Amino acid sequence: MDNNHIRFLMIGVGGMGREHIRKLLAIPNVQIAALADPSTASLHQAEEDFPELAGARKYTDYKEALQDGGLDAAVIVSPHRLHFEQGMDCLQAGLHVLMEKPFVDGADNAEQIIRQAEASGKHLAVSYQRHLLGPYMYMQEAVRSGKLGKMQFVSAYQSQSWLTDQKGTWRQSLALSCGGQLNDSGSHLLDVVLWITGMTPQKVSAVMDTRGTEVDIDSAVTIQFEEGAIASFHVVGSASIKWQEDLSIHGEKGTLLYRNGKLYEAYEGDPSVKEVAEERWPASTDSDQNFVDLLTGRIQEAAAPAASGLSIARVTEAAMVSAAGNGILTPIG
Repeated sequence: MDNNHIRFLMIGVGGMGREHIRKLLAIPNVQIAALADPSTASLHQAEEDFPELAGARKYTDYKEALQDGGLDAAVIVSPHRLHFEQGMDCLQAGLHVLMEKPFVDGADNAEQIIRQAEASGKHLAVSYQRHLLGPYMYMQEAVRSGKLGKMQFVSAYQSQSWLTDQKGTWRQSLALSCGGQLNDSGSHLLDVVLWITGMTPQKVSAVMDTRGTEVDIDSAVTIQFEEGAIASFHVVGSASIKWQEDLSIHGEKGTLLYRNGKLYEAYEGDPSVKEVAEERWPASTDSDQNFVDLLTGRIQEAAAPAASGLSIARVTEAAMVSAAGNGILTPIG
């Protein structure tokens, strides 16, 4: 791979795939050399949206793209169930891989694909973009610096009209999605709490409701951490609103409150909550730029390495086991 010219394969060019395409095309010295999607309509739509892709090779089977070669890296934006096989094939073909969340199906597969990446000497990262967004980076820095003191309690809430908006799509098909709202948008919520706090999940308890579908729609999840703190997660897919995300982090010395785009803080000696102005947040970027920076050696580790995906796979599996047992307390691992 020439660090001044990285040739990408896009696997999956639907809505989210085209968002990755948009970001990659804005990065110097990046070429989207090939597109792969079983839907010819999606391939045509991608070329229509981005005339720059006229010269890119088009495939309905990504394996043909790998056989033809001439590629350095892949971005995988397909239904969740397909991530593991596609990622393994790309790594074995000598490509670096950026995987859309929630990584791969299950902790066993996560461990296996991480071993494959290590054996191949290739980078494997997850597109958990909150690791690169200003308010979340601010919270992570505040917690890791010790300003909040020892972690005590985290409350995380996310709601959207996922039940109606995703009706009839692969996201509500268990065979393709591997799970519902908790495994989809909710995966970001689990990840950002583990990343910000740096704590180690020990036990999980969960209750879920499918609302008459094949997959979980609404979930209440509690995590006990080895460090002694507790976190509660409320992931609501049956809401009537488009999107709401709230995060409360309580330490012995301070509190951080994220309220759907606004950030507040309070510390001992002054318990009143004050807004953190946006100009105080670290500058935001995105997972595509971060991945290119990794491949070109400008950074040594991805913002969300594969280990992040493994951690969430373990927590999600434990939550599903607990919910199947009517909320039984389930150890991680």
